[in-house]
Amino acid sequence: MAERVTFASSTGPQLAGIIDEPAGEVRGWGLFVHGFTLGKDSPAAARICKQLASEGIGMLRYDNLGLGDSEGDWGDGSFTVKVADTVFAAELMAARGTPVSLVAGHSWGGAAAIAAAPEIPDARAVVTACAPFDPSHAEHHYDDLVDQVLESGNAVWQVGGKRLNLKRGMVEDVRAADLAHRIPELGLPLLVMHSPTDNTVGIDNASEIFRAARHPRSFVSLEGSNHLLTRPGQAQRAARIISAWADPYLTPA
Repeated sequence: MAERVTFASSTGPQLAGIIDEPAGEVRGWGLFVHGFTLGKDSPAAARICKQLASEGIGMLRYDNLGLGDSEGDWGDGSFTVKVADTVFAAELMAARGTPVSLVAGHSWGGAAAIAAAPEIPDARAVVTACAPFDPSHAEHHYDDLVDQVLESGNAVWQVGGKRLNLKRGMVEDVRAADLAHRIPELGLPLLVMHSPTDNTVGIDNASEIFRAARHPRSFVSLEGSNHLLTRPGQAQRAARIISAWADPYLTPA
């Protein structure tokens, strides 16, 4: 069972989300942050959240600015905006009486989850899957457009069947984003999951995140998985790992 919701972003436009309701006994509630240009219906987001819901953990997944069913222009977003919108999403959950204990994110969303979690009062644990240590890693995807964007202010980026506006403000914000100081100050249990054969965000990123984190911290290898967790059973397996690991930190509401 899923509930569709909307909430105002930190920049004004309405963002669209889906709450995958827990099946059976409610163990707790969480929030999932998708990757750079993906969305709430991407395989990693949808399959992980549905699997967690089937195991009693309700999850909110939402589309970032200008993606999926959300309003606005993707190019007006940034790492700073993504982090702020993640906090706003958690506020929606708290307002409906289902505060999130678990903050999870895939790829770039994993970096945002680390940055946002300390600003979410009810957060008790954080999970990253295939996340970069440095959010500016995303620039590798559009590096051939960077000079044009910095010179003219914007460029159209064709990616994953989408036409996105890449704007100077986003490029500069992503370059300035820093997790190196945020990870040691996280103050929450952290689970780092990554595939050793991830060709998009290399396994060395997981090593850097894990080394920077303080205990309690855990690492699980998603061997055999690709970066997007699209192969059969990959996302569900990741969800089962999250479900077991997060159990001590869940707060039923």
